[in-house]
Order: sequence, then structure tokens, then C-alpha cells
Amino acid sequence: MADWIEQFPGLSRLDGDLREMLVRQSRVVEVPQGTVIFGPGKAPENLLLLLAGVVRVQQVAENGREIVLYRVHAHESCVLTTACLLAYEDYSAEGIAETDVSAVAIPRAVFDEMIARSADFRRFVFTAYSKRITDLFTVIEEIAFRRLDLRLAAKLLERSDPAGDVLLTHQQLAVELGTAREVISRQLQEFIRRGWVTAGRGRVHVTDADALGAFAQSA
Repeated sequence: MADWIEQFPGLSRLDGDLREMLVRQSRVVEVPQGTVIFGPGKAPENLLLLLAGVVRVQQVAENGREIVLYRVHAHESCVLTTACLLAYEDYSAEGIAETDVSAVAIPRAVFDEMIARSADFRRFVFTAYSKRITDLFTVIEEIAFRRLDLRLAAKLLERSDPAGDVLLTHQQLAVELGTAREVISRQLQEFIRRGWVTAGRGRVHVTDADALGAFAQSA
């Protein structure tokens, strides 16, 4: 499956010998939904470039509360893995296959050699790295400074399907937003009272997306 490299423009421009080495020494892996791909205390063995699927990267605080840091989608790489490979450090968070995942695994030795030899490869890695770091700063800013009710409204719109259904439990929404399930439940009751959503077992249905969206954008 050598044609995977064409899905990553930054890599398809590599010089012929380096491109051939990268394709020859990397492999395509299939990861079932729900698999823990990496976790705290483990050293990264490969840089994964996603071809299909979604990987959720989340962290567990000392008090046991979880928060989703970001998601890795097709044609992206994991910034935490990149950071750990560059610094020779272990993971501090976990990555879970949220769907079935197809990815290219670039072994650490190949990653190190490509970083040393190829300006194009370094540019590819650090461009993706800088973009994701910016996204992480946005997450930190929202947690620190933005009201939870506004963040919940935005998250419901983000995760709703075309029919308006959000197939997440209160606990899963709490993990998404880094708070407690009870807090989410109370805020959803307020949204229900306002007629913006209805709630059932394991799902929330958005009934007034316009009102919810206007609220999410309010100061």
C-alpha cells in the first residue's frame, strides 16, 4: 500500500531515496474501535499517520476526572506522540481508537533518521505540531476562562448528527468538557427547561439549534 504517502502532501514531496526508505520501512496497521493505542508511562514506538478513523487523546487528573484534549483524524498525526519521540519521554495521556482506525506506523528509528536527514520531513512534522499546539492552547483557554454552559452548548452542536442527535451520555459529555457528570446533568436540565434540547438514555436531542448556537456565541 505504497500509495498512502500521496495522502500527505508534505511527504509526497520527499526526495526519491528518502521517500522510498520511508515507504519501505513503514507499515499500515489496522486498529479496532476501543483499542487503547498508547497510555501514561509507555514510550512511543512509532509515529502514527492516520489514513482513516478517529483517535481520541485524553488525560486523567489526580482526582480521577478525565478530559478530552483533542482528536486525531484522517491525514493527521498525534502531537503528543511527536513530542514524546522528539524528547525521548513517555506518554502522559492515553490515546483510544474512537472508531476503527487505519494508520501508517513509522518506527522510531526511521523517524529519527528522517528528522536528521530531510528538511521536508522536518517541515511536515513541525507544521502539524505547531497547528495542534495552537489547538491545545484553545482548549486550555476555554477550560480556564469560558463558562461551562457556553462550552456545553457549543459541544452539543459540534457532536450532533444531521438529525440533531448527540449520542453521548452525561458522563461522556463531562469527559469532553473536563467536569463532573452532575454538573452536566444540571446544565442539561436548564437547556431542557428553555426548550433547546430533550434528553433520553445515552443521548441528547437538539431541538432548537439556532437558540443553542446563539447562546454558545454569547459573552
